[in-house]
Amino acid sequence: MARDYKSEYQNYHSQSQQKKNRAKRNLARRLMKKKLGNAINGKDVHHKDGNPKNNNLSNLKIVSKSYNRSRNA
Repeated sequence: MARDYKSEYQNYHSQSQQKKNRAKRNLARRLMKKKLGNAINGKDVHHKDGNPKNNNLSNLKIVSKSYNRSRNA
């Protein structure tokens, strides 16, 4: 069964709160890229407390994509 990305966006990703969370996750990635440079290529930025709005550097950690995505599933 193929995913219906348009429906997913309309039902979840377009919600105001999800847009704010995505913006904060993007900010966290920019902060870590500024701090570590290209060392984050191919990796994800993990929020240790699970809160995407908490972008304190002490709360952010660079981890593999498989680790980060399995923890958030």
